[in-house]
Amino acid sequence: MGYPHKPHPRETPVISKHFGDPEARSLAGWKARGGYRALEQALAMPPAAVIDVVKNSGLRGRGGAGFPTGLKWSFMKQDDGKPHYLCCNADESEPGTFKDREIMRWTPHALVEGCAIGAYAIGAQRTYIYIRGEFTEPIRAMEAAVAEAYAAGLIGGNAMGTGKQVDIHVHKGAGAYICGEETALMNSIEGRRGNPRVKPPFPAVSGLFAQPTTINNVETLTAVPHILNNGAEWYKAMSLSNPKSTGTKLFSACGNIAKPGNYEVVMGFPFRDFLYDLCGGPLPGRKFKAVIPGGSSVPIQTMAEAEATLMDYEGFVAQGSMLGSGGAIVLDDAQSMPRMIARLTRFYAHESCAQCTQCREGTAWTTKILDRIVAGHGTFEDLDTLLSIADNMTGKTICVLSDSCATPVVSGIQKFRDEFEALIAGRRSSTVAMGGHAVARAGASA
Repeated sequence: MGYPHKPHPRETPVISKHFGDPEARSLAGWKARGGYRALEQALAMPPAAVIDVVKNSGLRGRGGAGFPTGLKWSFMKQDDGKPHYLCCNADESEPGTFKDREIMRWTPHALVEGCAIGAYAIGAQRTYIYIRGEFTEPIRAMEAAVAEAYAAGLIGGNAMGTGKQVDIHVHKGAGAYICGEETALMNSIEGRRGNPRVKPPFPAVSGLFAQPTTINNVETLTAVPHILNNGAEWYKAMSLSNPKSTGTKLFSACGNIAKPGNYEVVMGFPFRDFLYDLCGGPLPGRKFKAVIPGGSSVPIQTMAEAEATLMDYEGFVAQGSMLGSGGAIVLDDAQSMPRMIARLTRFYAHESCAQCTQCREGTAWTTKILDRIVAGHGTFEDLDTLLSIADNMTGKTICVLSDSCATPVVSGIQKFRDEFEALIAGRRSSTVAMGGHAVARAGASA
């Protein structure tokens, strides 16, 4: 997507309205565009009232889980005498997803304002924005925005002259996918190895530094000022399908598609129109084959499923997948599904923290077997073995990284089994034609 940003006529730019506008990066530019009015409004309200507005809007977590944001905030007990923390998860590592870094690049003050409102609502005196270390430009933009907000008295020990404390710190990660998991993120901030924690206790009870903590995604927090400025009913009205999925959503589109980029649409937008109209359809001479709609860890969709999908949380589930983080990876008929799935599992095997046996061993063996199939040395029994390993990886570990590795394998074999079998059958037919000795050698290599 080129900049300056030119929204497609069917987009609904709310969060992305100022993408590509360099003037929106500065404090003066952001205030000229309405910035920090929502924070001023929030600081004049009781924290519970702020939570109620967010709860009534129907905003759900935009990082992948889709949990109601206002409900999550309400889990934080007020006046419990404990320090509270807010963590903004800006460790955008999911393959196919590249929306949060654009928010931070172009509208850093939008995130600062959203963090400040969220922190006030849950009684958090300190917020950590945990940014993936490779995001050099977003890190510079966020550090500059936080410094400007402190200098102007918008945040700090006397936020906007209200006497209320709202401190925000930018924390750089070191490029570990696992630190996108909320408890591994907290361990990383504490200076520990980024391993996920066993739950319970949940972060709202014992999180960062063993104190009550809430973790929200960048896009989630950036939506909050718009909700306060325009009202919960305004946000709820932006839904084309059902009241459980409200507002707009940023979707990243990449892969074999004519116009890759970030697009903001109303919840319930037809996925077919998104792929063929907004994203320009397939490349010349090609046809779409499959889509992974929510980042690499969600089930693969056939095109029949994708073209029948409404783009909201329930719509993707109804068509065999999940909305996830909103990172659509599009594959055309020139691509090998076994090869693509093997590449995904190799990523998860590399990024596993190795804490859980099922994940450490399962991701490694899954990758080895898939690589063997792709290399032409697979057997039909390998497919059953892959499904068995996936079953032993799913729902049996501390976090869902192992599930994320198993998901494309299971959905890929279920929906594109013919491609796996064709690779295996092609290997067998060629070795049989060469004679028994060749068959024995191929069998030994498998």
